[in-house]
Amino acid sequence: MRIVVLGAGTIGTSIADMLCQEGHSVTVVDHDPAHTRRANDEMDVRVVTGSASESAVLFQAGVLGADLCLAVTGSDEVNLVAASMAKAMGTGRTVARVYGPIFRDLSTFDYLRHFRIDRLVSMEHLSAMELAREIRHPGASAVETFARGELEMQELLVDEKAPGVGVALKDLNLPSGVRIGSIRREGRLALAGATDRVAPGDQITLIGAREDIDEVKGRFQREQPPKQGVVIAGGGETGYHLAQVIEKGRFSVLLMDTDRARCEYLATHLENTTVIHADARRRVTLEEERVGSADIFVACTGDDEDNIMACVEAKELGAKKIMSIVSRPDYANVVGKLGIDHAVSPRLVTAREVKGLLNTGAVISRTPLSADGDIEIQEIEVLPGAPVTEHVLAKVDLPAQCLIAAVIRESYVRVPGADDRLCPGDTVVALVAQSACERALKVFTPGGA
Repeated sequence: MRIVVLGAGTIGTSIADMLCQEGHSVTVVDHDPAHTRRANDEMDVRVVTGSASESAVLFQAGVLGADLCLAVTGSDEVNLVAASMAKAMGTGRTVARVYGPIFRDLSTFDYLRHFRIDRLVSMEHLSAMELAREIRHPGASAVETFARGELEMQELLVDEKAPGVGVALKDLNLPSGVRIGSIRREGRLALAGATDRVAPGDQITLIGAREDIDEVKGRFQREQPPKQGVVIAGGGETGYHLAQVIEKGRFSVLLMDTDRARCEYLATHLENTTVIHADARRRVTLEEERVGSADIFVACTGDDEDNIMACVEAKELGAKKIMSIVSRPDYANVVGKLGIDHAVSPRLVTAREVKGLLNTGAVISRTPLSADGDIEIQEIEVLPGAPVTEHVLAKVDLPAQCLIAAVIRESYVRVPGADDRLCPGDTVVALVAQSACERALKVFTPGGA
């Protein structure tokens, strides 16, 4: 693929290097001659020196015929403008990295749709989701939130005497906004079918809005699992996103930050999290907050050394599970030796997100539902003339191993029903077994039927 990377900082160069190693044709753009010179010396890339927000520079970089443009400079505004311009100039798909949460907040303004960008990526949000997955479902790789963050996928363990046990899924009368996506039984993961029945010990995924999922949990779990105590050190964007995701679940969350103004902001925007103005780098602070009794301690202060030191102290005090953000790749071999159970690298999670976007045709992104299964979460664009637009979903010739979980139409996201009909321009979120991918994509490809 032909890919243009705008920004040759730490993230841009790491992404460009990964893409080069996979055999893609990469052009790197940066306004700093020192950055482009270093990129040219260290990687097999074409470099252009200039501002990513100038049309002449983008033209020189070859965005007109590029398959993908990644705007990952240090400025949110430059990334938005550059990705939008690249899309208008003919790039197949564009991605903009953003830091400010306001750019991803659909309640204020839909920046993605306004600028016609295919994806907004936040390293901090991706890192928080990676931590949340490990906290809620250790070892799982299912996405916690998808469809632009408006729907969730939650995993539940089915209790022995739950009302839904032994009942065909079609007879459960689930709300229209909730769908069972997959069933894991005896280590085997499979998509859920209408005639399937859940059994005690099954691990199922529920897809829908959080409030809708909460309504049906009782059909599969008689009692909620006991609450676990989570202490988060660092109230930056990563810590904030993490607390926001887990605070409404089975977790009692305490968040510490050294900035009083930031603590006031967090206390206002987090509903069920205890926010404390304190320095998690000091052992006496951790002792005062009884971190030793915590089930999980997470360090995401923004500084690798501070994170590691806080984790070592928390481990010595008795915290059961230790997790941390570690940005520097040369620390990878150290964290395990220091008792850190799980370390997340923002670079690696961003690179994994980019890898999922390296697609052509109707497929926008692909993400494994689980590390040990063959099911993918695919975002698929509904193209004009595709067979899937000719009938309601009940009459579309989709393979059994393809489940349409959500439809995004303009700014509206919902779980579709059998009588719904897709339109060109819609984006579909589907669970697809790898063995059924080719057949499933035919119905989304013009002339594919």
